[in-house]
Amino acid sequence: MRRILLLGAMVSLMATVAWTGQQQTGAALSEEARFTGKSENLDPAGATATRRRFEPGARTAWHSHPRGQLIFVQEGRARIQKKGRPFRDMGPGESDYAGPNVVHWHGATPDSALVHVALGFGGETNWLEKVTEAEYTKK
Repeated sequence: MRRILLLGAMVSLMATVAWTGQQQTGAALSEEARFTGKSENLDPAGATATRRRFEPGARTAWHSHPRGQLIFVQEGRARIQKKGRPFRDMGPGESDYAGPNVVHWHGATPDSALVHVALGFGGETNWLEKVTEAEYTKK
C-alpha cells in the first residue's frame, strides 16, 4: 500500500512538472469533480527530489536510505543494482524503488549518459564502499 501511495505521489509530481507553462484546464474544479473516491495529499516533510546527470560509466557508491528511494530515468540509460541481486539496465520512463535500508547503487551504463530524478523520503543516506569494476560490468 505504501509503495502505491509513493508511486501515486510521484506520478502527481511528474504530471505537475510536465504541465508547467501550459494552460491548466479545470483548475477551478472542486475536489469532488477532480477525483473519485477519497484522495489526500501526504505530508512532504523530509522528502527530497534531486535531478542528477551521470556521464557514461559514472555511478554512486553502495548506499542505503532509511526510508527508501525512488529513481525515475528521464534521459539515457541507467544501471541499478540492489545488494545480492544482478544489476538491471533501464531507459527513459522506467523507475526503480529501493525500500528502507536496502543497500544499492545506481548510475549510467558504460555507453550512455543518464539523467535521473531521485526521490528520497527522509533521513540521512548511509554511504558505503565504492562499486568495483567487476560489480559494475558483470550480470
